[in-house]
Amino acid sequence: MKKFVLNLFLLTGTLSSLAQDAVDYQLPPQAMADLLLAKPTPSVSIDAKAEWMLLSGRNSYASVAELALPEYRIAGLRINPNNYSPSRQVFINSLTLKNIKSGKTIIPTGLPTPLFAGNISWSPDEQKIVFTQTTQKGVDLYQINIATQKAIKLNKQSLNVVLGSGISWLGSNTLIYRVATKPATAAPVKPLMPKGPTVQQNLGKAAPSVTYQDLIKSPYDEQLFEFYATSQLVKNVNGIESPIGKPAIYNSVTASPDKNYLLIRSIRKPFSYLVAAGGFPNTVSVTDLNGKLVKEIAQLPSAEGTPSGYDNTQNVARAFDWRDDEPATLTWAKPLDSGLIKKTMDFHDAVYALSAPFTAEPRELFKTQTRFRGISWGDASLALVQEGLRSKQTVKISRYNPATGAMETLIERNQTDAYNDPGTPVTTKNKYGRQVILLLDNGSKLLMNNTVGSSAKGDLPFLAKFDLNTKKNEIIWRSAEGVYEQVADVLDANKLVLLTRRESQTEVPNYFIKNLMLRIADQQITTFSNPYPSLMGVVKEKISYKRADGVDLTGDLYLPKGYDKSKDGPLPTLIWAYPREFNSAADAAQIRGSKDRFTTISWASPIYWVTQGYAVLDNAEMPIVAQEGKKPNDTFVAQLQLNAEAAINKLSEMGVGDKNRMAVGGHSYGAFMTANLLAHTGLFKAGIARSGAYNRTLTPFGFQNEERTYWDAPELYYQMSPFSYANKIKTPLLLIHGDSDNNPGTFPINSERLFAAIKGFGGTTRFVFLPYESHSYAGKENLLHMLWEMNSWLDTYVKKAK
Repeated sequence: MKKFVLNLFLLTGTLSSLAQDAVDYQLPPQAMADLLLAKPTPSVSIDAKAEWMLLSGRNSYASVAELALPEYRIAGLRINPNNYSPSRQVFINSLTLKNIKSGKTIIPTGLPTPLFAGNISWSPDEQKIVFTQTTQKGVDLYQINIATQKAIKLNKQSLNVVLGSGISWLGSNTLIYRVATKPATAAPVKPLMPKGPTVQQNLGKAAPSVTYQDLIKSPYDEQLFEFYATSQLVKNVNGIESPIGKPAIYNSVTASPDKNYLLIRSIRKPFSYLVAAGGFPNTVSVTDLNGKLVKEIAQLPSAEGTPSGYDNTQNVARAFDWRDDEPATLTWAKPLDSGLIKKTMDFHDAVYALSAPFTAEPRELFKTQTRFRGISWGDASLALVQEGLRSKQTVKISRYNPATGAMETLIERNQTDAYNDPGTPVTTKNKYGRQVILLLDNGSKLLMNNTVGSSAKGDLPFLAKFDLNTKKNEIIWRSAEGVYEQVADVLDANKLVLLTRRESQTEVPNYFIKNLMLRIADQQITTFSNPYPSLMGVVKEKISYKRADGVDLTGDLYLPKGYDKSKDGPLPTLIWAYPREFNSAADAAQIRGSKDRFTTISWASPIYWVTQGYAVLDNAEMPIVAQEGKKPNDTFVAQLQLNAEAAINKLSEMGVGDKNRMAVGGHSYGAFMTANLLAHTGLFKAGIARSGAYNRTLTPFGFQNEERTYWDAPELYYQMSPFSYANKIKTPLLLIHGDSDNNPGTFPINSERLFAAIKGFGGTTRFVFLPYESHSYAGKENLLHMLWEMNSWLDTYVKKAK
C-alpha cells in the first residue's frame, strides 16, 4: 500500500498537549473494515417489457493513489487533464445481461478490459445499450446489441464529457454527442512569468455570491477552461460520425420531440471569477440538425447579478425546454417581479411558448402566483404545473389545459409535510418517444407512485389513483407492514403489472414482478445475497420520544448482536444526526424512515460502531422549528439542546444508553450541529465533526436554509457560529476534513481555524486532514483510517470514560 503522511494531533496512550506527528495509515477493527469494503450490490436497469435486465457492478472504493492523479479545479469543475472528463468518477466495473424469462445471465462479448463504464442509456427501441468507457487517454462510446450480446466501439473521435456526457438518441441507430477538438497534450502551458496581476472589479452593481469553490482565479485558468470545455457536436449514424455546426462550449444540447431541431445552450465570454460554469454568460439558440442557426432565443448574462434570497432570481428568461407533447415547441419562464419575490404581485412568473418555425412572437401560456418550478406535459388538454417558495416551504401543483389556458389548483401543501405527499405521476411514452403523464379511467385519473409513503406507521410506499375532479388520492396498493416495498417501474398501467423492489430487516433488497389484477405469486427476478453477514443479529428499532416543548421526535436505534439489557446494562452510545429546518411543528413531528429497511452501510454511516459494543442512534431527528413568529434559526442552539436532551433521556430511560457515556457526531451540517452542542452544552463525553462549517461569517450571503445575509442578521451569524464560542469547547472534539473539499461553504479553513482556536484555549481536540478528499470521501485508505481515528476517539473518551 502506498503510504501518505497525515498531519495529526497525536493520539497515544498518553496524550501530548501540543503535538503534531507524521502518522501512517492505520486500520480499524476487522469487523469495521469488512463492512466498509464489502462489494456493493449491483444496480439494476430493466427494459419496458421486462424481458432483459442489465446488472451494473462496481468496486467499493478507489485508492488514494487514484484520487492523487492530476486534476484541474476550475470553474467549479474538477477535470482530468489527460482525457477531457471529470476527475474522481465512480465507474462501473462489470456489465451483465440477464434474460428475465429464462433467468440466463450473459456477459456481453467485446467489453473493454479493464472496464471503466458510465453514462448507460437504452436506445428508444430498447434493442441497444450504450455506455462510455473512460481510459487515461480518452473517453470512448460503446454499444451493446441485446440480440447478439456483443459490444462494439462506436466513436472514431474521443468524447468530451467535461460539461456532462451530452449523449442522446435521435433514433434507435442515431446518437449525438460531443467530441474533443484537440489532443489533451495541446493544453495551454502555465507561463512562469504572468503578464500581470489578476484584477477583479465591480462598478456599483450588486453581485451577492454563494461561496463556491474551485473557481477561476487567473487568466491562465480561463485559458484552461476554454480549452477543456470546447467541443465539437457530432451525429453518429450506425458508427459513422458527422459534425454538427462548429466547435463551441456546449452547456447542454437537447433534440426537439420530432427530432428536427436542437435546443443549444452555449457558454460565452467573459468567464466569471465568482460563479461556476453553469452561471457563466450563455446563449440559448435553436438550430437544425446540421447546426445551422434557426433562431437565437436569448443572450443570458452571468449569474453574478442574481439577488440574494432563495426565491429571488435574475430578471431574465430561464427554464428553457421543449414541450413533450408537440413536435417542436419551446417553453421558458420569466419573472414578472423583476426577480424579487418580496414585491407585492398577483403573479410572480409567466411561462411562454414559441413553436417551429420560430418566426412568430412568443405567446404567454400562463402565470404563477409564486415561483415557477417546472411543468409535466400530458396531452393537448392536460399538463401539471409546479410552483412554490423555498423560504416558506410551500409547493403547489395545478392542472393546466393547454387548449383553453385554464388553470386549476390540485394540490397545495408544505414541502415538509411528508404525510400528505401524493406521489409522482406515472408517465408513458408518446408518439415522439417522450415521457408524458399517463391518464387512466377515460382521462379522469392520474396514476401516482410514492416511493417513500411517509405515514404515522413509518414509511410505507404506495401506488394511488388521483381523481382530477375530486382531487382525492385513492391508494390502490401499499407496502405491507413488516417489509419495505416500493414500485420501481410500472410495466403495464392498464393491467397494473409492476416492477417492485422489496426488502426487510433480514431480507436483502431484491426485485419482483407483481400483478395487482391477477394477484398471482410475485416473480422474483434478482437473488442478491447479504453483503453484510456480520450484521445478522443486530437489533434495529425505530424509537419515538418527545422533547421538552412537546415536539415529537424519532430515531433509528441499533443494538449489538447478542446484547442483553439485563446482563450487559446500558451501553456507550453514539448519536448521529443532521438538523433540518421546519416552519411547522406538526411537520417536524412526522415519522420519517422505516424500521423495516435492510441495513446498508456507506462510508459515512455510524452503524459500524454497533460491532464495537456501542448503541447507535442514527438519523436522530434534530428539527429546528419556527416559533412564535420567528424564523427557525432564531432559536437554533436552544432547539439543538432540546433535541439532544430528549434523545439522551429516551435512551437512558430504555436502559440501553449510558447517560454518562454519550457521544455525538455528524457530517457537514451535522458537524456544525456537533460543534454547537459541545460549545453550549455539557451533555456529551466526546464529539466527532466531519467536514463542517464553523464560522458562518465565511458564508455571508446565506447558508443551508437561512436566506438572511450576515449584514441583515449579524448577531444570528455570530451566535450560530461555534467558532465564536471555541473558548467554551472543553469536551473532546475530533475534527476531520478533506483537504480538497468542493462543497460551497465548507472550506477546509473552517476546521483548521476551529482546531487552532480550541487548541489556543487549552481544549482537547484532534484534527485529521485527509489528503485529496472532497466533501464526500472516496479513498479506501483514507476511509479505513477515518474509521480508526473515530474508533480510537470514541474508545478513549466515551467507552473508557471514567
